Amino acid sequence: MSYKKMAGTCAVFIDENDPNSSAQERDGLTWSAEELHVSDIPEQLTRKAPMQNSLSLEGLEDYDPPSHGDVRLMQCINSDFVYIVTVKAWVQYQSCN
Repeated sequence: MSYKKMAGTCAVFIDENDPNSSAQERDGLTWSAEELHVSDIPEQLTRKAPMQNSLSLEGLEDYDPPSHGDVRLMQCINSDFVYIVTVKAWVQYQSCN
């Protein structure tokens, strides 16, 4: 699986083939699951409150720092994102459709 960085963010990555996001929302570079350490996602995830968009996820660093395995629904594309501490990034986990 390959991922694209969400435009306007430095640490939110979405499946490059996700039908719920527009090409404008995805940055040009492609990242592999291996580069993003997707295999490090723990089996036990911690569900946190949903966030409106990718910028909201990044804003958590200031007031509610994420932990490895935190998962949040990104409402604008109706998809879960999990925090991977190894790369300090939110990576799309699964679409809720």
